[in-house]
Parts: sequence; C-alpha cells; structure tokens
Amino acid sequence: MTNDPDTHARALAAASESPTDWFEELYNQAQRGDAIVPWDRGTPHDLLASWAGDRDGAGLHALVVGCGLGRDSEYLASLHYETVAFDVSPTAVASTRDRFPGTAVDYRVADLLDPPADWHHAFDLVVESLTVQALPVPLHEAAIERVASFVAPGGTLLVIAAARDGEARPEGPPWPLTRTEIESFATGGLTPHDIVRDEIRWRAEFRRPATTS
Repeated sequence: MTNDPDTHARALAAASESPTDWFEELYNQAQRGDAIVPWDRGTPHDLLASWAGDRDGAGLHALVVGCGLGRDSEYLASLHYETVAFDVSPTAVASTRDRFPGTAVDYRVADLLDPPADWHHAFDLVVESLTVQALPVPLHEAAIERVASFVAPGGTLLVIAAARDGEARPEGPPWPLTRTEIESFATGGLTPHDIVRDEIRWRAEFRRPATTS
C-alpha cells in the first residue's frame, strides 16, 4: 500500500486515459486493501455539518454529487432528507452499500457530465462537495452547469471546494476552484446567497427562486 494517498491518487489520474476512469481504479484498489481513498473521512465534511446544523429535511429531496463512500449522504439521511447519492465509480457505490447495509440512501452509479434527464430541477437540496475540483479545469464549466441544473424551484445548492487564487493551474487532482468558478454556479436561474472563504476552502450557498404563478 502506498504511504501517501494523495500522491497515489494523482499518479492514477495522470496515467488514466479519461478524466474519470481513475476513480474506479482507486476504489478497486481500496476495496482490495491496496490503497487508501484520500477523501474518505470518518465523518461528514465539517463545512456541511456546520451549515446543516439542526435542519430537518423531512419531506425534502436531496442529491449528493460524487458521493464517494457515503459519509455526507448518510449524514443528510440522518437529518431526514430523502437522499439520492451518486458516483461515477461502480465499485464506490457497491462498497458504500456494503458499508451501510441498512441505509435509507438511494445510491446510484451516474456520470456528472451525463446525468439522468429526470434529475433536472428535481432536488430541494444539492450538495457538491469536492467533486468538480477532482476534474481537470477544462471540464469545470460543464460540470458546474450540470450541478446547478439539479436544483428544484425553491431549492438550495451547497458547494464545498478547495480555493485557489489566480488562473495558474496546479498539477492536480485536485484542481481547486477560483472565485470566478465558485460564482459561476449562479447559472440557470440560481442566485448566490452566501459565499464564504477561509484560507483554503469555499463554502457557497445558492438558491433557485420558487416558481410563482
């Protein structure tokens, strides 16, 4: 097993023939015990937990983008959101179902860049945590547009991402997001509600106005 999970993930990404195939290889290796998934935390992301607080999602539909091994998804389900979570890696989805055998989350295999048509404007809460930044910068614009498209009228998008300044592109993954990229989630009718940055991270909330008669 590699001693540096981040370095190993970058090596897999560099050797991959597509921007996303390396995720499946990494999760396969992790399932065999040959690698560690760097973003597999034991708890939900702290920025998600601090944002959610004591919210009650009963009666609301949530979508978790690039759910990995399920910590954020299970957290939202614990807040009573009816939660769908997806990942491009079939092994990630299978591993997560095995990890949480009694889960209330609907885990699915799907591609952010080619999502199911019936997810358009379908979710009251969409959580995008660290997924767009795992894609090469030329794919960010399309990925951001897809994420925004999932939010239903009256719904909310929460984005969590590493931050970078300027246009210089680091060797990724990840490829942290600039302020311009974060602000570009306000597309297709979404409007920014709260954009916060600390030294290294963004937490940004966007909302879609409710349909009015």
